[in-house]
Amino acid sequence: MRASKNILTSLVFAAVLFAIPSTSMHAQQGPPPPPPPYQGYGSEPWSEPPPELQGVERKGFHEGIEGARKDYENHRPPSVENRDEYRHPSVPRHDRDAYRAAFQRGYQVGVEHLMHGLAGRP
Repeated sequence: MRASKNILTSLVFAAVLFAIPSTSMHAQQGPPPPPPPYQGYGSEPWSEPPPELQGVERKGFHEGIEGARKDYENHRPPSVENRDEYRHPSVPRHDRDAYRAAFQRGYQVGVEHLMHGLAGRP
């Protein structure tokens, strides 16, 4: 009787050992992970500079979006004139007008989406 009890115990033990890896393997499988988040300039597609903007204009648009975001986060009234990046851009003198125009455009897009509730619209 003792031998059959040992065999039974060994069989139960072996069954448990074989069941554990099988269970853990099933726990590791599942649906594929979600796709990575949007990887543009910001976390929102609307903050991406338009394709026609290149070089310094692209930089100005992006920094305009970020300027609007900073004003929004700090509860400041929107005014592109209050942004140091707009008034004193860190670009060569001959690029300042193009930078400022693109900055103003990006700032306006940021204000519309962040401060006027258009974040859900394309």
